[in-house]
Amino acid sequence: MVFVAGALSVAACSRPSAADVAKDVPTVAVVKAAIGDVSQVLTLGAEFRPFQEIDVHAKVAGYLKAIYVDVGDHVQAGQLLAVLEIPELQDELRQDDAAVRRSAEDIHRAQADLERAQFSHEATHLASERLASVAKERPNLIAHQDLDEAGSRDRVAEAQVATAKAALAAAEQQLEAAKASQSRTQTLFSYARITAPFAGVITHRYADTGAMIQAGTSSSSQAMPLVQLSQNDRLRLRIPVPESAVSRIRIGAPVDVAVASLHRTFEGTVARFADMLDRETRTMAVEVDVANRSHDLVPGMYATASIPLDRASAAVVVPVQAVDRSEDKATVVVVAGGKVEHRSVRLGLEAPDRVQVVSGLREGELVVIGSRSQLRDGMPVTPNVVGQHATQGGR
Repeated sequence: MVFVAGALSVAACSRPSAADVAKDVPTVAVVKAAIGDVSQVLTLGAEFRPFQEIDVHAKVAGYLKAIYVDVGDHVQAGQLLAVLEIPELQDELRQDDAAVRRSAEDIHRAQADLERAQFSHEATHLASERLASVAKERPNLIAHQDLDEAGSRDRVAEAQVATAKAALAAAEQQLEAAKASQSRTQTLFSYARITAPFAGVITHRYADTGAMIQAGTSSSSQAMPLVQLSQNDRLRLRIPVPESAVSRIRIGAPVDVAVASLHRTFEGTVARFADMLDRETRTMAVEVDVANRSHDLVPGMYATASIPLDRASAAVVVPVQAVDRSEDKATVVVVAGGKVEHRSVRLGLEAPDRVQVVSGLREGELVVIGSRSQLRDGMPVTPNVVGQHATQGGR
């Protein structure tokens, strides 16, 4: 009896308890597959450039009489920047004024000559007609020579009228030519006042008062500019977009522009793109416009632009770390009924923190995000739901 009791006691001690069984079931971290939005974003670095930037040249040569701006000055379109002194143009302008006045006097003289010729013609014409009328009524009263002379004087007077009209027309044409020369000289003289072609900031000053400024009439000339003008109230980001993303770039697409040096993010817009690839880099130049009315941004600053390529709304999403990839296949580890299940899924868009599951997973299912190397299909586990917020909300 003692032996049997001892055997029973040993048997009772070797049977595992429910608590021991629970301790052998591993606990795994899981999240619930949720409904959310996911965007695929292309993030590239770029440098801010002015929207416009030019060297302001003089159209005509002259001495710099006065310059009214310096580096850092903000100017408006049409604002006077500098004035040149050009004595020879002033002389030409006076000569042209005199030529216009002389041509006007020539017109007055030609008009008077025309009137005089017309009066003379009228008198000789009337005299010729009277003689012709008398000769018709009384044929033998007036000699034929007198009639011929009267007709000749009439035709000469008529020719003088035509000559006077031609002289008046020539004088009028000469006046037009003089006015055109005067207008040209005035236009050249107006270039002595150099104004800003657009609103911006003076970023460089090349000349000082008294400097001899050459005419910048061609891009190949070595003429010294007066100032450099930069439009900074709107800036450009020129971004090299890789070939794989070119087809998804859209004009007007919003762009988040992060500037690390300012610890701020600005809103930009895809304004234009080259619509062709660079053969060496296999990229397309895309320009993003960024408003800079407060001038917080400065050309030359480095920025990171995030361009949205695709967006899926109300999609089933899971954290990126929940997906295992092998070649062209993707799998997740699902906990269903307290047991492990490896499941193949088809992925869609991918963001830095989440990925869209197109098929193979339903909303609310538990997906393992921790270590999965020791998990086998059918293995019992205890799920510990964590970080549900990671798959909900925005991008």
